[in-house]
Amino acid sequence: MAVYKVTVATGDMVEAGTNNSISITLVGSYGESRQTTSSFVFLPGKEKSLSVHCGQDLGPIVLIRLHKWRLFLEDAWFCKDVRVTAPNGTLYRFPCYQWLEGVTTVEVREGSGKKLMDDKLEILKEHRRRELAARQEAYRWKNFAQGWPRCLSVDSIFDLDSNIQFSCIRANNFTGFLIFQGASHFLSGFLLRRTSWNSLDEMRTIFSRTQGRDIGECL
Repeated sequence: MAVYKVTVATGDMVEAGTNNSISITLVGSYGESRQTTSSFVFLPGKEKSLSVHCGQDLGPIVLIRLHKWRLFLEDAWFCKDVRVTAPNGTLYRFPCYQWLEGVTTVEVREGSGKKLMDDKLEILKEHRRRELAARQEAYRWKNFAQGWPRCLSVDSIFDLDSNIQFSCIRANNFTGFLIFQGASHFLSGFLLRRTSWNSLDEMRTIFSRTQGRDIGECL
């Protein structure tokens, strides 16, 4: 009997946790485990640990499958990452950083940064093919009008997967930054100005008050 220790981390953003059922399957170079279900409620910013029991050594862990299904009401879950410790002490890391919604299964590769040419196992090659097909389906282009740049082939941003949409948190931060900059320019005399600039030095005085406060600092 081989026992693998699994640690699952939930993102720390608002509503990242879930009370839906989450299970995991470990996929190694020698085989894969049975689907193991967690009995925990996943809370934002918290980690949960569980044990996956296998009849034999799975070899190096190359993939994990995260399964989510709802019991009663849908409750989306943001998985940050998963860490798997093999019986011999080897630690495998699987960065996820995405929302799981509805009844779904997501495959996550080990975060070792391998290239296509490094994939020796057929299961890893097939994973790349499926991932490419999914991205091509998600990012389809259309012509909005003659002479205009091409745009995504969707009627609304809400037609996109939640992992593609601009997050509410980033949108709120960006809006807050715009309000802050607007107030700064108003107080410095930039907004509502009815006369021309007297000199470049005057412009430098106005904008030097907000210099260094860029979007990166606010986001």
